[in-house]
Amino acid sequence: MCGIALIIHGLHIDLSSIFVDATSPKSHREELVFSVDNLKATLRRRGPDSLSCKKVHLYSNTSTSPQDQEFVSVTEDCIFTSVHYQVELLFIGATLQLRGVNPISQPLQDSSKNILVYNGEIFGGIHVESDSNDTEVLLQALEQCCSCNSNRDATCLCKGSGRCSVVDVLSAIKGPWALIYWQDSSKTLWFGRDAFGRRSLLVHWPTAEDPQFLLSSVSPPSSVEQISDFEAQTGISKLNFWEELPCGIYSMSMDVSKLDGGFVGNVKKHEWTNAMLNELVKWERMLINPKPEVSHLSDWQSPKGQHNMRPTCLDMISSESVSVQKVLNALRKSVMRRSSLHMTFQAVACDRRQKELAPVAVLFSGGLDSMILAALLNECLDLKCEIDLLNVSFDGKFAPDRISAKAGVNELRRIAPSRRWKLVEIDADLSNLISETKHVMSLINPANTYMDLNIGIALWLAAGGDGWVFEGITKNDDEDQQGVKYKSKSRIILVGSGADEQCAGYGRHKTKYRHGSWLALHEEMKLDMQRIWKRNLGRDDRCCADQGKEARFPFLDEDVIRTLLDIPLWEIANLDQPSGTGDKKILREVAKILGLHEAAVLPKRAIQFGSRIARESNRKNFGSNRAANQASAGSVVIGKQNLT
Repeated sequence: MCGIALIIHGLHIDLSSIFVDATSPKSHREELVFSVDNLKATLRRRGPDSLSCKKVHLYSNTSTSPQDQEFVSVTEDCIFTSVHYQVELLFIGATLQLRGVNPISQPLQDSSKNILVYNGEIFGGIHVESDSNDTEVLLQALEQCCSCNSNRDATCLCKGSGRCSVVDVLSAIKGPWALIYWQDSSKTLWFGRDAFGRRSLLVHWPTAEDPQFLLSSVSPPSSVEQISDFEAQTGISKLNFWEELPCGIYSMSMDVSKLDGGFVGNVKKHEWTNAMLNELVKWERMLINPKPEVSHLSDWQSPKGQHNMRPTCLDMISSESVSVQKVLNALRKSVMRRSSLHMTFQAVACDRRQKELAPVAVLFSGGLDSMILAALLNECLDLKCEIDLLNVSFDGKFAPDRISAKAGVNELRRIAPSRRWKLVEIDADLSNLISETKHVMSLINPANTYMDLNIGIALWLAAGGDGWVFEGITKNDDEDQQGVKYKSKSRIILVGSGADEQCAGYGRHKTKYRHGSWLALHEEMKLDMQRIWKRNLGRDDRCCADQGKEARFPFLDEDVIRTLLDIPLWEIANLDQPSGTGDKKILREVAKILGLHEAAVLPKRAIQFGSRIARESNRKNFGSNRAANQASAGSVVIGKQNLT
């Protein structure tokens, strides 16, 4: 994982090809003032292992002819006093190294003067040896690329010659990523994020008030610090500086204006060239509406003692059993890819003096999704490794997620008694988190609702892993148990994001189904998947990464998404059945195969409700839960209720 950023000064940027209204990013915004050191410090929290910078200076001779322009790539500590540059590109990389056997520091630069800062993991599509670092492998692949389609209207002329384009290489990656890449041969800047937005990348498009072009994994705290004390308490702010960069691959080709000799950057968005990826982005399912006989049989059960079941019912059960096994296999492989220790940099694990090793943790509520991830992680990790289960509560042992977590760890101990499970109980009091709340406000930016803030605080605290561990069998009446202060050292956290979107786990899915049809349900799920990058994943990545931890999302593995889309919708969910039974039906069947019979019947409960931070936030900001519900508090922009 890496915290990455780019700052460009002195460049006029043409955005007409990606905005229908070229003036849309130039609407009035407050200018945000922060130093490079401030940005570095923010990124360093994401990448505590190393931090470095590189610069590219663009300058031209007295002639304004493009043929006479010159480009120089220099490291930050180099000084060229004789060079008068017109444009400066500053690349910043802060690394949390999770791959390879040798330490590396980003940005990376190759012999061709290409520069790469990469925040991601390559789990497939490009071969990475078990002892290699995927960022180095990616840079090597990009160095071999042609530069045909970097310009505005150019198409690749190298097809059939054995050379790939940058778009081809990036489209091939399986796994989460965000990157910034300077291709020196074409004088082109490439940037973007994966098709589902599993890694954060924020953008500041140039405006009249601030002509800089900026990219960053996260907003510096200055976006909050520059507001008044009142605004810091209420969240009211006129600052509107950052946007979530929409998923995709972008290029900015540099040229010299024939009018004034200044530099112009032409921005272009590229289509994915991987056919399977394009299908996943469209998120179309072939089998949506069940046949009449299937819909009639969806609630039918064979009478006890009778085995002469109808062939159609037998066929349906057989089909669903095959589907459940396919999902289980896809999820097992996904967790293996995200937890395999030969793919993990052994900066800590190689120290044999370390008595305990918990390289991978689970964001753990004891609910269906986190229980499945924990059980599969148990299958994938060597038994010498412990597994930290990170659980946050704002109501001590009374929070629903704490109760289900304790029940869940007991069930895990029954199916895997040889594993040492550590339930890390992280307790918090919202009234005592004033500075932390202010900090998380900068992390969720540009998200700005109370729901975002509540989720962000819960994720940030959970990722920190600073809590208590109670040894022995955990019971609800554990007053007499001896607690041990504990801070999780796991650098990787498995998170269940994407399960509800793909398996009809939200209440709104049932509403759409009941008021509409199977097609209405499909369209709502499709909408959720196509906006998950903006509503969830960027925020979640920033909050977890700020603790020096990398969030990984097994349910959003490309092969898992493909597997679920190939399954008929009526086998994914049966929303005629009650909550805890029909919603996420296929995952409940997966849980049963894993031996998680108690978890298989648990209803959906979001982290802000299960941890009870939403209740505490409602009391603090709206006076009561009732007043908050009347105001639809979750969607209220932070502080807006004070304006009415």
